Amino acid sequence: MMSDQQIIEGCARHDRKAQQVLYDQYSRFLLGVCLRYATDKAEAEDILQESFLKIFISIKNFSGTGSFIGWLRKIAVNTAITSYHKNLKYRYHVEIEDYVSVETGVTSFEEDFFTSDELYKVLNELPAGYRMVFNLYAVEGYKHKEIAEILGIDTNTSKSQYSRAKAVIRSKLEKLGTLKKIYTENE
Repeated sequence: MMSDQQIIEGCARHDRKAQQVLYDQYSRFLLGVCLRYATDKAEAEDILQESFLKIFISIKNFSGTGSFIGWLRKIAVNTAITSYHKNLKYRYHVEIEDYVSVETGVTSFEEDFFTSDELYKVLNELPAGYRMVFNLYAVEGYKHKEIAEILGIDTNTSKSQYSRAKAVIRSKLEKLGTLKKIYTENE
């Protein structure tokens, strides 16, 4: 088994075996990152492919400071953001008012009540802009000012899209929770 350092050195020399090992070791993780930003699996796979091209081209520039997996994730996130910008004109426009939701007063959900597939489905149903802001803020840890710069939007727009994304997620999870509760009671 090759260490990350051996993989990096091999990929920098364009060694096919090292590139294959890198892909085999990290493609599932990076596909998960891409899925958070894509509208479907096919788009996520395209983003993943583009990410690996960028990784193979720029791996010689990896400085070794910070984690290698963090560097890989950052490339995948940046590639997803670039894809989002490129495809923005083709995305269906959704009026914000269609997704404004009133906070319901339910403060938490039972732990492990929802499967990862159910959570993924709820997140994937968000409008593209909401999903992008939610992922960058809640998952990747970017600040709203950074998100605004990355996406070319106002800082307040980032904050409001994040807030509205949380409201939509909460509403969808509450509906799903109610349906699951009814289903389990009727068994």
